[in-house]
Amino acid sequence: MSQVTIKWVEKLQFVGTDSTKHSVVLSAPNEENGTGMKPGELLLVSLGSCTAYDVANILQKQRKQLHDLRIEVSSKSQEHSPWAYTHIHLHYIVVGEGISERDVAKAIHLSHEKYCSVSATLRAAVEITHDYKVLQPGETPGQLN
Repeated sequence: MSQVTIKWVEKLQFVGTDSTKHSVVLSAPNEENGTGMKPGELLLVSLGSCTAYDVANILQKQRKQLHDLRIEVSSKSQEHSPWAYTHIHLHYIVVGEGISERDVAKAIHLSHEKYCSVSATLRAAVEITHDYKVLQPGETPGQLN
């Protein structure tokens, strides 16, 4: 069982701490409180990082030479309160030597269908889609910095 703690700091600023004592700052998205992440976008970060962990782990266990992995997560929300997410799209950019599209497709599938708890939790309520691009080292597009 996991347990996290959210502590109010001031105004609309909070610190969330996980079970391993790692923390993240959260806040309202305005100048007065703009220190941390928006809670709703933290959900997108959670999904992206959960599947990133899986994909990197799977490729590394297959002894693939992973050089870079980025996941760009975009979303659509309801137009009214509570602005719930209706669609989340993950675009994977994988850079490595000898990594095939088949390797990446399989790793992404395993992540979403077997390993990623965040994806498993969200998919009952939100449409989640994905695509990917596999590049060899030196083929980095402009969005990779």
